[in-house]
Amino acid sequence: MSTRERILDAAADILRTRGVVYATTKEIAQATGVSEPTLYKYFGDKESLLLAVLRERVPGVSRADVRPGAGDVRENLTELAHAALDFYRQTIPMLGALLADPQRMAAHRVAMAELGAGPDKAVAGFSAYVRAERDLGRIAAGANPDAVASLLVGACFHEAFLSYYAHGAEVSAASRSTARDLVDALAAPLL
Repeated sequence: MSTRERILDAAADILRTRGVVYATTKEIAQATGVSEPTLYKYFGDKESLLLAVLRERVPGVSRADVRPGAGDVRENLTELAHAALDFYRQTIPMLGALLADPQRMAAHRVAMAELGAGPDKAVAGFSAYVRAERDLGRIAAGANPDAVASLLVGACFHEAFLSYYAHGAEVSAASRSTARDLVDALAAPLL
């Protein structure tokens, strides 16, 4: 396994248990068996490391293989929601402490924007899918893609938060039936 891969594995473990606010690059480097300068050689800063962990160790919505016009819209939305539920269940322990630290949150927001990332990307992706399906006539013509996306992504986040609150960081993976229930409640009138 490459040094980069070892760093990502250690970072993912530490971020899940300590969160981004309390995890340090020194701690991650020590867990990997490399120096901090070596860690920075692979990842320019802590935000870049976090983003790599999110993209490569917690793939989330990017794992969903859905394309507008292909397959069943309800099944596609369920797949997207299931991936979002899993993503949020894994990342809430990592990122939750940011909410309590306005300065750190502001710095994180700026860093994610510079890297072309952030929580708004999930809503934009869902919205683009819904818009494309609407334009193909597979979703009601009056559907508001941005509102549908916000409601569905928000419901996934809320469900993941409630699971974390009730069960802690070791919560099991999201069930597909939970994702289907959310889609049925929010999107059924559009289909």
